[in-house]
Amino acid sequence: MKTRLLTSLCIVLTLALLFVLEVYVSAYFFDVFFMVIATIAAYEMSLLLTRMGRANNTILILTYPAFVATASVLGMYFGLNIGYVLLIDLAIGVLMFALSFLWGIIFKKSTLNEMRIRDIKDQKFVKFSFKKSFNTFLGMIYPSFLLLTMVLLNHFDEIGFGNIAAFDGKFSLFIILFTFLIPMFTDSFAMLCGMVIGGKKLVPKISPNKTISGAIGGTLFCVLISACVYLILGAIDYFNPVINNIAIWEFLIIVFIGSIIAQAGDIFESFLKRKAAVKDSGKILPGHGGMLDRIDSYIYVAPYLLLAFICFILI
Repeated sequence: MKTRLLTSLCIVLTLALLFVLEVYVSAYFFDVFFMVIATIAAYEMSLLLTRMGRANNTILILTYPAFVATASVLGMYFGLNIGYVLLIDLAIGVLMFALSFLWGIIFKKSTLNEMRIRDIKDQKFVKFSFKKSFNTFLGMIYPSFLLLTMVLLNHFDEIGFGNIAAFDGKFSLFIILFTFLIPMFTDSFAMLCGMVIGGKKLVPKISPNKTISGAIGGTLFCVLISACVYLILGAIDYFNPVINNIAIWEFLIIVFIGSIIAQAGDIFESFLKRKAAVKDSGKILPGHGGMLDRIDSYIYVAPYLLLAFICFILI
C-alpha cells in the first residue's frame, strides 16, 4: 500500500508540474507526455497480444504513437480541420498495416521461419501475414490512436469553430483537467463505495472485485465532486470565459456519461488481461502494475470528451 501511495503521489506531482508548464510555458510538454505514455502502453499491449497467441509487429506498434502525436500537432498547428487530422492519424495506421503485410509477403522465408517457431502448421504464410498485420493494427488503435486524442484535446482552442473564440484560449486546459479528473474520481470512489457497501458483483467473470454499488457510487460521486470543482473554477478569473459559456447541467451530463465510459474502459482492460492470463499489463508503476492498468479509463474517456465537446461547440 505504501508503494502504491508513493507512486500515486509521483503521478499527481508530475501532472501538477505539467499543468503549470501548460499555463506558463507551452502546451507541447503535455503532447510529449501523452506520446511517451502511449508508447509505453503500446508496448504493453503488444505483449498482451503475444500472450494471447496473436502475432504482431512490436516495432510498428511502438513507432505509431510518435507518428500520430507529430501528425496531430502539425495538423492543428497548420489549421487543418479536426476531422482531417483524425483521418490522417488513422491513415498512418492503415499504411503501417499495409507495410507489415507486404513485408511478410516479400520476406517469405522470414515469415515461414516465424511460423515454424510458433508451430503454426494449419495456415498459409499469406494468411499468417495478414493476421499478424491485423493484430498490429489493433495494437495501434488500442491504445495509441484512442489515447492520443488527448493531443487534440490539448489543442482544442486551435480548432477552427466560429464560437471557440468565446472561451478566450482557456478551453483546452479545462478539458484536459477533466480528462484526468473524471477517471480519477470515478475509480477512487468506486473502490471506496465497493469496499464500504459491498454487494452484488458487477462483472465477476472479468473483474471479481468490482461491485454494482461501487459502479453506481463511483459515477454519482464523480458527478458530485466534478460539480464542486466546476463551481470552484467559476470563482477563478482565469476560467471565467469557460464557465460563462458552459451551463453546469450540460457539463454534468457530459461528466455522467464520461464516468460510465471510464468504468467500461477499465472493464475492457480487465477482459484483455483475462484473455492474456496475466494479473497486470506490466510492472513499470510500482504498486499499480503496468501503464495500461493505470490509463485504461483514459483510453476511452479522451475520444469521448473530444466528440462531446465538439458537439457542444457545434450545437
